[in-house]
Amino acid sequence: MTVEQGAKNQINISQSDQPNFTPTLDSPQVQSALPNTSERMRSLLMRIKPPVKPSLPHTTEQNIYLLLILKQRRLYVYRGDILQASYPVAVGKLKWETPTGKFKVINMVENPAWENPFVPNRGVVPPGLENPLGERWIGFWTDGKNQIGFHGTYKRDSVGKAASHGCVRMYNEDVRKLYEIVKIGTSISVVP
Repeated sequence: MTVEQGAKNQINISQSDQPNFTPTLDSPQVQSALPNTSERMRSLLMRIKPPVKPSLPHTTEQNIYLLLILKQRRLYVYRGDILQASYPVAVGKLKWETPTGKFKVINMVENPAWENPFVPNRGVVPPGLENPLGERWIGFWTDGKNQIGFHGTYKRDSVGKAASHGCVRMYNEDVRKLYEIVKIGTSISVVP
């Protein structure tokens, strides 16, 4: 899975000596901060427009974590021990199961583009109604080539089922809300 456009909180850069500093993808500070998971990912991230503006975490940590229970096809959002929200999801189908274990959010993208990992040289599907990633991407697993994460979907009837190739599909309105709650590094537990 490849994602592009509008990465959020991908970079943590502090330029305290330059109060009006706004990094761009061409700046050396951002270049060195881009993920090195693969050259293909780097190439796609370099197409992001407008420039990414990093946001520094609040000094009072909110302690948000996610619990995905696969058999319930449900994602739970907790702040400390208090349930904040819960969303229905689609999970990986037979032989393409969503991985279980403890993870962290590794990347986030608004209006992602998608490249079909099963059809070589098919090209990139831009954001829009034909894009299977919907309106947001929140990645939490990678093998350096492929990725798994939470994403929106325009196939609303797939939510609540085991229907994906490992990703966690959500209604677009729900993944937009989740995108505003989590950040890079948010903890995720996926259990059967």
